[in-house]
Amino acid sequence: MAPESVGRKQYELLCVVVNFGLGSRVVSMAKKNGISGGTIALGRGTVTGRLAELLGLTDTRKEIVFLAAQKHLGRNALRMFADELHLNKPRQGIAFAMPLGAFLGTGDYEYDFKSADGGGDSVYRAVFVVVDKGKGEEVMDVAKAAGAKGGTIINARGSSIHETSRFLNLEIEPEKEMVLILARQELADKIVLAVRDELKIHEPGKGIIFVQDVREVYGVVED
Repeated sequence: MAPESVGRKQYELLCVVVNFGLGSRVVSMAKKNGISGGTIALGRGTVTGRLAELLGLTDTRKEIVFLAAQKHLGRNALRMFADELHLNKPRQGIAFAMPLGAFLGTGDYEYDFKSADGGGDSVYRAVFVVVDKGKGEEVMDVAKAAGAKGGTIINARGSSIHETSRFLNLEIEPEKEMVLILARQELADKIVLAVRDELKIHEPGKGIIFVQDVREVYGVVED
């Protein structure tokens, strides 16, 4: 039987910004809520002042955890993050959810984009592809062949029950690359399908793709 279309489910992208070293704990808590894996990127808070202190975004090393989850699982996870990481206190971090139009990975591989508000005034979509380190350029080659003008490769690290290995009894989380591509709706669909098929995203451990509507875009060069 074909996998259930993502269009029949409501997915959200959870973003959790925590102090350096806590990213794996966030992923572990997410697993307890039925969310199978995530991507951890390194960041640094740069805003100063009282507001930055209240938001926990002062100039320190941070980890940003991205998790794609069905809406009901994601909301439960957010409450757990808030409670166990004490996000109500200053400088502990922030967590929020954003609607996803489509998600391919961990069992869902049929592409069926579903806008949270019917599309609205969105002209562009943001396509995120998470793959093993060194595969980002391959993603870009496939995307450009499908019509993409360019993209951005972000270094990150992955964490899932299928991706960890052990060395001297320590869990080693392989490095990942996250590719971000902005494209018009019709072109974004073509890019997603090309990347899914060429990189065999349907196979375990090959990567994940998630797609969001974008409301305003500046700086994209088109012919």
